[in-house]
Amino acid sequence: MTTDALLHAADSALRTLFATPRSARPTPLAKAQDMAAPLTDDEKRLSGALMRVNHVGEVCAQALYTGQALSCKDPALRLKLDAACREETDHLAWTAERLAELGNRPSFLNPLWYAGAFAIGFAAGKLGGDRVSLGFVVETERQVEAHLASHMDHLPANDSASRAIVQQMKTDEVAHARMAEKAGAVELPLPVRGLMKLAAKVMTTVAHRV
Repeated sequence: MTTDALLHAADSALRTLFATPRSARPTPLAKAQDMAAPLTDDEKRLSGALMRVNHVGEVCAQALYTGQALSCKDPALRLKLDAACREETDHLAWTAERLAELGNRPSFLNPLWYAGAFAIGFAAGKLGGDRVSLGFVVETERQVEAHLASHMDHLPANDSASRAIVQQMKTDEVAHARMAEKAGAVELPLPVRGLMKLAAKVMTTVAHRV
């Protein structure tokens, strides 16, 4: 592990938690967005809470991919993880922007979420190797995809701006899972997948409010 790699990981953490994220791609827009009826205060609160959860998920994604890249042994795979992390940066920027538009805020516990996800990503690669690390990518993205699909059911019907963002995020997460599968990911044991689901449930429940 080089000094440059450690500095890159530290820089990623600081930018994720304290800087304004910048996306390489434009924010997704729904075709009917301009014609959507204004949101009521209750709808704004609901959309804000859901987008805060999605923002936390992207904070965790940054941490997970950064931890995995730091412990990755294959330079070619490290490049793929870095590319996926950059796409997740787009998601981070989109959700942060939408939170501000809704008059809402990110989770107060983002540093805690980041630290936990980074530790998981680093440990997965360091202890299990690249194929196990990729298995965590697959399972994480599967769970995120299902989580985003549920948000499409719960977001206000006329919140087309949030819906467009969530839909594009969902598409990208599917692509990340396929990348990991093609790169040689192993299926994680059922108890590990269960613990990941439990941890995600705790995170989404708390982030919805805090």
